[in-house]
Amino acid sequence: GTYSPDSCDYADFAHPMAEAIEDEESLLGIAICGSGQGMSMTLNKHQGIRAALCWNKEIAILARQHNKANVLCLPARFIDKETAKEIIAAFFATDFDGGRHQVRIDKMPV
Repeated sequence: GTYSPDSCDYADFAHPMAEAIEDEESLLGIAICGSGQGMSMTLNKHQGIRAALCWNKEIAILARQHNKANVLCLPARFIDKETAKEIIAAFFATDFDGGRHQVRIDKMPV
């Protein structure tokens, strides 16, 4: 769960986050669930969301540089706290490269 060991439904947290980004109340987000998959799948159903499941900092950097990811999804069962901190720092420190990558982003349906 979010604040306890009890299970919770990731969609209850993913949809409000996606809506905040869609409404431009937030630019970026961090989503965490056991595998990261549920959050990623749910978030990517929303217009303008490019959620990336990242398990190391290199993946996070590429997700931002090449894919213009605006939500970082972390797999809590598979990474430790220090790795999570490294991934988060890398994600927020990295900008989108644009150029040929923007051409690819433009081909994604909104």
